[in-house]
Amino acid sequence: MGLCHAKPIEFQQNQTRDLSVPSENDPPPNSRTSKSSSTFPFYSPSPLPSLFKNSPAVPSVNSTPLRIFKRPFPPPSPAKHIRALLARRHGSIKPNEASIPEGSECEIGLDKNFGFSKHFASHYELGEEVGRGHFGYTCLAKGKKGSLKHQEVAVKVIPKSKMTTAIAIEDVRREVKILRALTGHKNLVQFYDAYEDDDNVYIVMELCKGGELLDRILSRGGKYSEEDARAVMVQIISVVAFCHLQGVVHRDLKPENFLFSTKDENSQLKAIDFGLSDYVKPDERLNDIVGSAYYVAPEVLHRSYGTEADMWSIGVIAYILLCGSRPFWARTESGIFRAVLKADPSFDEAPWPSLSPEAIDFVKRLLNKDYRKRLTAAQALSHPWLANYHDIKIPQDMIVYRLVKAYIFSSSLRKSALGVSMII
Repeated sequence: MGLCHAKPIEFQQNQTRDLSVPSENDPPPNSRTSKSSSTFPFYSPSPLPSLFKNSPAVPSVNSTPLRIFKRPFPPPSPAKHIRALLARRHGSIKPNEASIPEGSECEIGLDKNFGFSKHFASHYELGEEVGRGHFGYTCLAKGKKGSLKHQEVAVKVIPKSKMTTAIAIEDVRREVKILRALTGHKNLVQFYDAYEDDDNVYIVMELCKGGELLDRILSRGGKYSEEDARAVMVQIISVVAFCHLQGVVHRDLKPENFLFSTKDENSQLKAIDFGLSDYVKPDERLNDIVGSAYYVAPEVLHRSYGTEADMWSIGVIAYILLCGSRPFWARTESGIFRAVLKADPSFDEAPWPSLSPEAIDFVKRLLNKDYRKRLTAAQALSHPWLANYHDIKIPQDMIVYRLVKAYIFSSSLRKSALGVSMII
């Protein structure tokens, strides 16, 4: 199995991270990388690796032809290409560095006015910082007036100084738009409002005091029982199905992005952090590479994906919940990406032989490298492993929307043929 052999989970609080954050286990930067931004110490202005040459969404790039080396030189790493894309997206490439031509972007002339209310300080009293990410940080706050007076909330603070590209600004604008649209699901963190001033954007949300799903996994010795894992999976898939029906793909599903409302053992789970989320139509494919290394789907690395990428990430979470190990593991990001693309997860080592066949089949169907054969959210909730779980509601399947749209745009002859086949 190579890289995919199960390895005991060794999470630290922020070890599972966005692809743009380098790992302490990665090899030290060489002389070339010393010229790059410290945020991306492994960036290399090399041409597109051959691993992506068959990807349908890769743009053409004029570059020096690759030299042909004989063994023992390893094949090119997909990590270089991914880091280059992320560096470009978040404005971390120096002016003299080579980059993928995706349009000219610089901080000069960027409009950082979002049209949000500018009265944050009069509505909320900002408290201590409780978390920090790559683009901002989260603080406690307390309402001063209005319906949230004296109520504790969580505030995501995004410094405008970090928004150095038009894409970064659009990411923030889209995150707020998605949070405003996604309301009414019990497993979704509640959005209250968005504010801004000259220095920051403030996103005010429900405060979840129960901690991350990752912390619960660690407190249980690294894994859940089948019954408890089922309870977690139903909540995760239910909220993801809700997002997919609204045309939203999360793109960064991982245990750190699910919080418990309270510290109670049976507390509700809430999906958070839609900073990398995007809208996608049923017949549309996205091509920008975002996410976290251990949870990224194969088609994301090939730059052609849709809502199915979220289901792969859920499969990785399910695998971890049930056995306490990652399905794809390596000491470097390059190794992780190779395993995701080429290796198969192991179901031979303990505790898999002692788990139910339904649980194993459920995880395997989510970790299918062919996204066309992967379970949708509705299909996952209908799977025998979850189907008999109490209080489960099966939502409309995205496949129905695709079929209806295909029928609407069909020719008159094809519609007549379909009508005849239904009668027969």
